Amino acid sequence: MEFVEGIREKEVLELPELLERTESDGEIFVEGAVHSIRNMGEIAFVILRKRDGLLQTVWEEGKTELSVADLKEGDCIRAAGMIRNEERAPHGKELRLTSVEILSSPAAPLPLAVDKWKLNTSLETKLNLRPISLRNVKERARFKIQEGVCRGFREFLYSRGFTEVHTPKIGAKGAEGGSNLFKLSYFHKPAVLEQSPQFYKQMMVGVFDRVFETGPVFRAEKHNTRRHLNEYTSLDLEMGYIDSFLDICGMETGFLQYTMDLLEREYAKELKILGVKLPETRKIPHVRFSRAKELAAEKYGRKIRNPYDLEPEEEELIGQYFKEECGADFVFVTHYPSKKRPFYAMDDPEDERFTLSFDLLFRGLEVTTGGQRIHDYNMLMGKLEKRGVSREGMEQYLDTFKYGMPPHGGLGIGLERLTMQLLGEDNVREACLFPRDMNRLEP
Repeated sequence: MEFVEGIREKEVLELPELLERTESDGEIFVEGAVHSIRNMGEIAFVILRKRDGLLQTVWEEGKTELSVADLKEGDCIRAAGMIRNEERAPHGKELRLTSVEILSSPAAPLPLAVDKWKLNTSLETKLNLRPISLRNVKERARFKIQEGVCRGFREFLYSRGFTEVHTPKIGAKGAEGGSNLFKLSYFHKPAVLEQSPQFYKQMMVGVFDRVFETGPVFRAEKHNTRRHLNEYTSLDLEMGYIDSFLDICGMETGFLQYTMDLLEREYAKELKILGVKLPETRKIPHVRFSRAKELAAEKYGRKIRNPYDLEPEEEELIGQYFKEECGADFVFVTHYPSKKRPFYAMDDPEDERFTLSFDLLFRGLEVTTGGQRIHDYNMLMGKLEKRGVSREGMEQYLDTFKYGMPPHGGLGIGLERLTMQLLGEDNVREACLFPRDMNRLEP
């Protein structure tokens, strides 16, 4: 009888290991996909695409066993060779090939020139051919940075005593209310795709005090704009025993500071590829909703048309105002009108027309919504009754408060929007691996 006892080590090297090797180390082995071939006759430069970047290898006539004519872009190969210093190569080193084994070969030519520095094609084409377009160095760099954002969120919250949870995405009732729900039949019963893990993460505050989740959420909004998706990834946290909603703002500020340091330290290569300048996070201003609208109107001469919400142009002007006045890339807009917030939002005891809630704007775009929640059972039931909201489908959620909950609050961050603004992209779909919007269900 045979057993598997752990990782099966291979003799092939990954890029970081390879770059530590010297010319005296002898023959080494690598695997990768042929990214491009530049045939010069007696020699050819075969660029391999590996998980950590590109590696320049050199085919030499009479020294490499396989003919370069047998290689093509998209081949997956295992190669052997000698490492050599070459300042003109990526990373300052190249592999002089002695042998090449083709592991697999494409059945058709690549539909996109993924070896080019920039894909000269439309966004629609890139999305239609997403598994191929992401092989481009710049395209995939976006999602390494997005990985860093998620990693920063997790690592920071773990360090602050949060427990990661995983909540259902099929529910009986949406957390936010309203009609923007995807409805489905669940074994002949009505159900919805969850707009948010809101109810569940609040319930789990009564268990772990501090919880977080990263997962998909669904919004059946008929928007077809550069900033909206119908499925996106939400970075959610909820924390108990808070003194103020500003505790939530402080936790997000800490996350942003930690994550920008992480990106600068461990994702410098991708930041350089994309020319990203990281935002200022040392301190983030906060301003009341009504005052933010007034400041933008006064400075830029824009009439206030909607007293209860921020229009996209207003968000941009508020972001511009705080960049010009404070050098700030982020701003917390606080105390949103109660009528524009869900029933569970805590009203401001000094003025119940407003809530102890906030949005975080990043370079003029909302990327976060959060605030303090109602934790008192009688207060929660009173607000439900005042708004005429049905309790159907929320019984277990409401029972949680009947049996005691601490003062708490939380937030949800749109991962794709945050990535979009971080990278300076014009369309949120550039920051989504496989976007889902009104017109797209594939790939």
